[in-house]
Amino acid sequence: MTRRTTLFRSALLLVLLAVFAASGCARMKNMFKDEDANEGVAVETLYDRGHELMRSGNWNGAANIYRRLVAQYPYGPHTEQALMETAYAQYKMGRHDDAVSSIDRFIRTYPTHRNVAYMYYLRGLVNSTRDTVFLQRAWNLDASRRDLATPQQGYNDLRIVTERYPNSRYAADATNRLAELRNMFARHEIETALYYMRRDAWVAAAERARYLLETYPQSEYQNDAVAVLAAAYTELGNQTLATDARRVLELNEPGHPYLTGNWPDYPWTIRKLNPFASEKSAIK
Repeated sequence: MTRRTTLFRSALLLVLLAVFAASGCARMKNMFKDEDANEGVAVETLYDRGHELMRSGNWNGAANIYRRLVAQYPYGPHTEQALMETAYAQYKMGRHDDAVSSIDRFIRTYPTHRNVAYMYYLRGLVNSTRDTVFLQRAWNLDASRRDLATPQQGYNDLRIVTERYPNSRYAADATNRLAELRNMFARHEIETALYYMRRDAWVAAAERARYLLETYPQSEYQNDAVAVLAAAYTELGNQTLATDARRVLELNEPGHPYLTGNWPDYPWTIRKLNPFASEKSAIK
């Protein structure tokens, strides 16, 4: 390799480095361009900018502007509204942990705010869905078989809305969502009871069914729980309780498949070998 070739390559490398440095500076400049444009702007103007982005669905842009607003104007009605809308934007972006953090900050700071019912309601929505990942939605996986810790938190939040703020505009929807969550929790219990039944753990199955009936009365799965009791007591040799359970089931749902010997309908074991098969419950 000649000295001239070496010098040429060195010069070319320097030129390329200069180009990359220039483009990098340009990107950095653009990165802070919006931040600089919002510095020192009146609170009303900042809020209007963020609100307009919210209306167009630009959740991230709105959250960034609201963050600047709160930093520059930590107190006032526009700041309170910006905090609420920031939490909603984070919820819409799927940043559930950030949304809960923003909501908790608002409730701690403004515990008697006129919109605190909305914040509890929003926290209920966030906690009810924060573990709903893409694969659960795309593959239609049963949420009742997942960890129910955060849905339980969502249930508690929505119950606060219905109990503390029954006259708020969010109480009716919170009531409906509570019913949906109760059904999901009840399904979790019945699925667990069926798991025990399949393994001939009849005492454990009966205990789960009783717990469901006591904890989630009037759920969609109460008759399934009665069917579990009938089956479990039959296997345990307690004909009196088995007959009582069967009579209750015949009264409440005479068409229940247990009464014709077609329940539970367990999926084939070989189905589990197919990683692309959707989940199938023994209930339906």
